[in-house]
Amino acid sequence: MKRRIKVLIVDDSVSVQHVLREILANDPEIEVMGIASDPYEAVAKIAENIPDVITLDIEMPRMDGLTFLRKLMKQHPIPVLVISSVVGEGSENAIKAIKLGAREIIPKPKLATPEELDEYSIRIVDAVKALAQIGRQHVLRSSYGEGKTGNSNEMPIKEVHTLDQLSENVILVGASTGGTEVISRILKGLRTDLPGILIVQHMPGEFTKAFANRLDRECSLQVKEAANGDLIKNGCVYIANGFNHLELDMQNGNYICKLEKGELVNRHRPSVDVLFNSACKFQGKNITAILLTGMGADGAKGLLRLNEIGARTFAQDEKSSVIFGMPKEAIKLNAAQKIGSPDELVSWINTLF
Repeated sequence: MKRRIKVLIVDDSVSVQHVLREILANDPEIEVMGIASDPYEAVAKIAENIPDVITLDIEMPRMDGLTFLRKLMKQHPIPVLVISSVVGEGSENAIKAIKLGAREIIPKPKLATPEELDEYSIRIVDAVKALAQIGRQHVLRSSYGEGKTGNSNEMPIKEVHTLDQLSENVILVGASTGGTEVISRILKGLRTDLPGILIVQHMPGEFTKAFANRLDRECSLQVKEAANGDLIKNGCVYIANGFNHLELDMQNGNYICKLEKGELVNRHRPSVDVLFNSACKFQGKNITAILLTGMGADGAKGLLRLNEIGARTFAQDEKSSVIFGMPKEAIKLNAAQKIGSPDELVSWINTLF
């Protein structure tokens, strides 16, 4: 019989503790091994029994979640899922948590309808299972290693003045668990005169704006959270709003971003397959698509469809992936024309245009 995933819940809210326990206990592959109301209680429980995954609040008494996370990654690099009530501009704290070693961020539940509870449960359970696949050693390598300082082999940024030019080509990127740091690494190495880039990163809507703002500060490309009707321009990056699917569309002969709420696709909104499939109505020669690290198969079939219409298709390799799920499924379908590390992907993209 397969061993269940042991989860430690660290949160000072009794109501949140109850919701999380109920959600996780309903999955036969997961076991809630304990609940801690603050980091000091968590340390005591970890000393007794090391969990596979920790869910962590940011704002707690006696010690805040970020301080605890920093200490935890140095002593016990356990995969951490941050569940935070901080939203809007304040979600920068959750982005800081990722830089400190947290692998996923999800907002605290606001469950007004059964549909919201179902979607929230899917997010929580999928995130816990993805983090359990990472394992402690991968967390140890990635928390203070690759991806934190960017691409050591970055090309010098090319000084050009094409940012106001509308894109005739488009680059599409999809990622899930482990994708935030890989996306940062890739964008830092790309030329600034490349076609517009649309990115779907599986991430809640409360945090995608802060993620886009962080990337905008870190790299020379212009990065923003995608808005409905955004004209796609050279040298610009559009991050999918986490509340909506992102699609590639055309208006008056120009590529634009289209946002649509829609149902979950492959258990996700935004979905990589939705983005990739939306580009299949255009000429394949104008589309380049990249599928990065993540659990499951979202984006694999879409990448195959793009490959079949003549688009250039790439996938991240197993060695550099935090979770080799989405790229693996695409590779099994022969959907990727090239497979490589983030540095290799940067090199290939820079030489395409």
